[in-house]
Amino acid sequence: MTPNMIYALMIPLMVFAIWRRVRGSFGRQPIRRKRMMARIVIFAVIGVLLAVSGLHNLKLLEGLLGGVFAGAALGTVGLRLTRFERRADGADLYIPNAWIGGLLTVLLVARLAWRFLVVMPQLQDPSVTHSGPAMGNSPLTLAIFGLMIGYYICYNAGLLVHHRRFEQAQAVA
Repeated sequence: MTPNMIYALMIPLMVFAIWRRVRGSFGRQPIRRKRMMARIVIFAVIGVLLAVSGLHNLKLLEGLLGGVFAGAALGTVGLRLTRFERRADGADLYIPNAWIGGLLTVLLVARLAWRFLVVMPQLQDPSVTHSGPAMGNSPLTLAIFGLMIGYYICYNAGLLVHHRRFEQAQAVA
């Protein structure tokens, strides 16, 4: 596969992932416990894999860990700003803070676009492709990935805990 074919496949996949991300950050969202638990596991596995791959360069690992801790703090703030409600049919919903979701989306898209613009000319040069600049070979990029990982692990775990409390409070009322 040529690099152009790879980009022809990756760009639509990234657009779809961003569209799903934006759709899930705004408005009422149904509580789906199994999906939330799966997200926690997936993001934890991705975080561990990135941490293991960052062991060869401590700056990359520091960027990732700093992002994870900042993401966990942001996830805690996001939980405080999230509202829960129940529809008439009994379905539980949560309303995430649109500002935090929008900020994370813009930050991720901007960093990936910037990194893509920096790496793309290097990929066009045949002499550089053997040493291969990596898309995630930057502490800032890994910090932003860590921010997303820490945010989603903390936020989804917190949603599960708060939803259980919300159910208990609704049962009493």
